[in-house]
Amino acid sequence: MTTLITGATGFLGSAIARELLRDGRKIKLLARRNADLRNIEGLEAEVVKGDLRDRESLKSAMTGCSRLYHVAAYYSLWDQDKKLIYDINVQGTRNILETALALGLERVVYTSTVGCIGLSEDRTPTNEDQPMDPATLSNDYKISKFQAEKIALEMHDRGLPVVIVNPSTPIGPRDIKPTPTGKIILDFLNGKMPAYLDTGLNLIDVADCARGHILADEKGRPGERYILGNKNMSLKEILQALEKITGIKAPSIKMPYWVAYAAGVACEAMSNLVTQKPPAVPLAGVKMAKYFMYFDSSKAIRELGLPQNPVEDALSQSVHWFQEKHLVHRSSDLRGTQRQDA
Repeated sequence: MTTLITGATGFLGSAIARELLRDGRKIKLLARRNADLRNIEGLEAEVVKGDLRDRESLKSAMTGCSRLYHVAAYYSLWDQDKKLIYDINVQGTRNILETALALGLERVVYTSTVGCIGLSEDRTPTNEDQPMDPATLSNDYKISKFQAEKIALEMHDRGLPVVIVNPSTPIGPRDIKPTPTGKIILDFLNGKMPAYLDTGLNLIDVADCARGHILADEKGRPGERYILGNKNMSLKEILQALEKITGIKAPSIKMPYWVAYAAGVACEAMSNLVTQKPPAVPLAGVKMAKYFMYFDSSKAIRELGLPQNPVEDALSQSVHWFQEKHLVHRSSDLRGTQRQDA
């Protein structure tokens, strides 16, 4: 039983690969040409070259596999080539899921996002049944993932045994890019966060999120969605947890939303008109921060047995990994953190 993983060179995909290998599963990892392979170095897995926009490469990669974990997505809060986001996230998802259907795969796990789950107005955690308000689809990435999830549901109706998982905010080691939350942690460590916004996230250990994918494969009901999350925390609480881990003082100044919004507008204008580089403060990220992304993972805990290890431990692992990779340039205040495998 061989499993193909897309997005395996990334933060979450590489964690899934490691969890599958721990289970003794045989895996193939799809990677683009010239992809950064550091996250999968040393893994006992076959790396196959392919592209979500090239159906023939997907067919070749999937041949001989009985399962597919489609984790890959193009994540960007600012990009001059918006078409690329939709080509990869929407058409790419159709390409690979239709290929899986044609080859008769036994099971598919599609990685969506909690960005496709509706939010409450009073910050009450929501579940898979919460209707989506289109107004919260604040950027092209979220719109593309919303469209891709609809394709996954369409493919289920056409006979593909696909289970959809909606990860919240994974944290932990090997956040190589890093993700937006990883960047928050890294900015905090490097003293680049003088204030915080009044917003909130649902955090989960990346290893637990990876295990949730495997549990969805083993126990999930095709056509169903499962939120893979753990603890709801305000940004202030996250920074306070980092203070306890590192000894670095958390910022005490709450930035008004309008100030962040104005900074996002200015930075994005500078990027579009002058630098042609990603803005220091992406406007799409500011718009997302307007909402408290609080979610209820009870369904995944109940039906799948989703692990709920302390997110504070995952934060500590993330801190240590950034230190170990020499990405932290402010070491005098840092307390020792628990060592994790690199």
